[in-house]
Amino acid sequence: MKILYGVQGTGNGHIARARAMSHTLKKRGVEVDFLFSGREQNKYFSMEDFGRYQTRRGLTFVTHNGEVSYLRTGLKNNLVSFMKEVIELDLSGYDLVLNDFEPVSAWAAKKQGKPSISISHQNAFRYSVPLKGASWMDKQIIRYFAPAQYHIGLHWYHFGQPILPPIVHTPQHFAEEHDFVLVYLPFEALDDISDLLLRFSSQHFVCYHPDIIEQQAIENILLLPLSFEGFQSHLHRCAGVIANGGFELPSEALTLGKKLLLKPLAGQFEQLSNVATLEDLGMATCMEGLEASVVREWLDEEQAECVSYPDVAEAIVDWVLKGDWENQAELTTGLWDKVDFPSYVTNI
Repeated sequence: MKILYGVQGTGNGHIARARAMSHTLKKRGVEVDFLFSGREQNKYFSMEDFGRYQTRRGLTFVTHNGEVSYLRTGLKNNLVSFMKEVIELDLSGYDLVLNDFEPVSAWAAKKQGKPSISISHQNAFRYSVPLKGASWMDKQIIRYFAPAQYHIGLHWYHFGQPILPPIVHTPQHFAEEHDFVLVYLPFEALDDISDLLLRFSSQHFVCYHPDIIEQQAIENILLLPLSFEGFQSHLHRCAGVIANGGFELPSEALTLGKKLLLKPLAGQFEQLSNVATLEDLGMATCMEGLEASVVREWLDEEQAECVSYPDVAEAIVDWVLKGDWENQAELTTGLWDKVDFPSYVTNI
């Protein structure tokens, strides 16, 4: 079997999930090529796991000052260019297209009649899971942005729906925990983040941000450019994580037992829903803006406990290779029984 794996490149969470799937696919001897879209080619980093991957412009959402800007999104995207990429993507050499919310490969597979399987957190919102701030347009985007024949949704809890636990890839860094807090707020202005963190002079912060070119220290803040290996090392050693409301980073933090303070991207229903869900489950603290009072209270909170998730990537690859894609029941059966939540987790 030869697979093309299309990955949404606007967020590092999609790439982290693809990295976990890549390791498992390679371990099984599956030939797989990767295609990424939604980010400028020179903005990808730590991509060695994906071999000679392809990139496309695709479609993307643009943020400004911590929220989605629909005006900038409309100006950034070019539908004519997108359709040209779809038409020109030749899938004749592939048996299957796997997809993580990547529209070029998804629409090319639909157009060319290639079997396609979508694996994403976005697919969980096709089912009856907690939603916050989802408009009619948001629901249409979930359904039609990256269409596929088969859909696998991922979430932190099943909510009685046929979805799977997160795909988590956290390479082991056997290091002692330190008292610094890891900060990753890529959609917020760096000056605003610094102004917030400088208020807590006795607390050390390590902050990764796409606007940082070279490492620098400003009083109690260590500012670092994006790096997969460096970030993973700090994630394993930190005392807690302050982040936006994506899916993959909170999933990794939960498995490592790191307490979470999350600020959702305004106007982005997925992040609003994610943060509300984790707060309702008792697994994270929420702040609507960069609020010093919330940070102060969160810093005094006790450490979290680990959430134990099974090897979901391995289960999905087994199912893909078996070829009975109409039958997804065996995927969900048993996986959730292997999840171990901390005793303080509520509403489950």
